[in-house]
Amino acid sequence: MKALFWLCALLIAFAYAGYPVWLYFRARFWPRPVRRANIFPMVTILLAARNEEENLVRKLQNIDRLDYPVNQFEVLVVSDGSTDGTNRILAAWESAGHRAVILPEHRGKASALNSGLAVARGEIVVFTDARQILAPDSLKNLVANFADPSVGCVSGELVLGEDSNAASLKGIGLYWRLEKKMRQWEALAGSSVGVTGAFYAARRSLIANLPAETVLDDVYIPLQVIRQNFRVVFETRAIVHDDLAPSVKQEFRRKVRTLTGNYQLLRLAPWVLTNANPLRFEFICHKVLRLLVPFALVGVLVSALWLRREIYELVLILQVFFYALAGLGVFQPKAGIMARLSQMSLAFVVLNGAAAVAFLYFITGRKAMWAR
Repeated sequence: MKALFWLCALLIAFAYAGYPVWLYFRARFWPRPVRRANIFPMVTILLAARNEEENLVRKLQNIDRLDYPVNQFEVLVVSDGSTDGTNRILAAWESAGHRAVILPEHRGKASALNSGLAVARGEIVVFTDARQILAPDSLKNLVANFADPSVGCVSGELVLGEDSNAASLKGIGLYWRLEKKMRQWEALAGSSVGVTGAFYAARRSLIANLPAETVLDDVYIPLQVIRQNFRVVFETRAIVHDDLAPSVKQEFRRKVRTLTGNYQLLRLAPWVLTNANPLRFEFICHKVLRLLVPFALVGVLVSALWLRREIYELVLILQVFFYALAGLGVFQPKAGIMARLSQMSLAFVVLNGAAAVAFLYFITGRKAMWAR
């Protein structure tokens, strides 16, 4: 039981503290700068939409206002079996010289993206979503990184608005800030394992068709780029804004989908765990260990409960207190140290609870479908 306790405790500590610290020092002392320049290659902005009547007009207007030569980018919207007013909006939009692909049936985001990639004209393909708003200079800042011939994929930075700082999600916000820092540190020292799904770009020549059931295009595509020995970097000046303030329940569902996608990736691309993946160590530390933490938490709890003496009893007490704080966080205490601790505890429990549910989805074959 002692061996189980220490193995599980070390796994948790390394996943949430050891790996980020290692990344920080690697990025600080062994950086690989990107040679940026103001370049304007032909770009395809690709947007897959399903029932996005509420957001689509605003997003298209946002894209039209980007600071990038008008004759050097095209906008391509794929409607994935939309049943609201999305297709009507696209019909009017096409008459102004833009392009849309209308899929009569809902096939999923991966198939929608494949349909768009098949007709994309740009040397660089930029992926974005309907809800988030791009900063005016975001596209040129993103593309500037492709002046470095070693760069194959670039991630923008998602910035949450003030409305997203709801008390119940402040702990989630702390996790997201750490996640962004880890991606930056990975990219500074070589390549990031994943990108910001709401805004990223890749060289068209490096993008292979996505398997139809793919949940995480923003992990699958960067890993394919890395496999071809190109870098995936993070551009903090390519800003995309999102003012959505999701509830704890919505955030839980989002994480279940994301983590189910990580499990799926191990099946779709088993090479990520082999020498064929130049970022195998980073992928295991950043993605796989997070999937194992819920089991490690159970291991620590069971072993501490079994041993119940000295340090093990103290850890058991601290665990019970920690989970009690998470329960308190559900009621959203307003202020003070207890409020902050409860928010962080709740976020930790939500994220790892989602990982446990994702595992159940994976072993039972339940699909995490793309939805608006």
